[in-house]
Amino acid sequence: MTYLLLCAGFVAAAVVIALFARRRDRMPSFASLAIAAACLLVLTAVFDTLMISVGLIDYADAHISGIRIGAAPIEDFTYPLVAVILLPALWSRLRRDARGERGRR
Repeated sequence: MTYLLLCAGFVAAAVVIALFARRRDRMPSFASLAIAAACLLVLTAVFDTLMISVGLIDYADAHISGIRIGAAPIEDFTYPLVAVILLPALWSRLRRDARGERGRR
């Protein structure tokens, strides 16, 4: 299994969860999510390049697509993208559930 295929599964799951939460509750604006994503992607590029350059981590070429930003394979950028999609959705969902429970007491 390649990292790209594995990452596609995580992105798909995050999108499904976010769409479910969005239908049920108010999510942050697209602009705020885009700004957060841009910041996380820049930080990922910088710090992954540093970690790979000094030898802390390495990737088997057989499992990555070969596309890199700096020294970081493109697959590494999936994790911050999933975080930007999934965490606000979960926060929104859990916040709504907590408010609902307080209202019942």
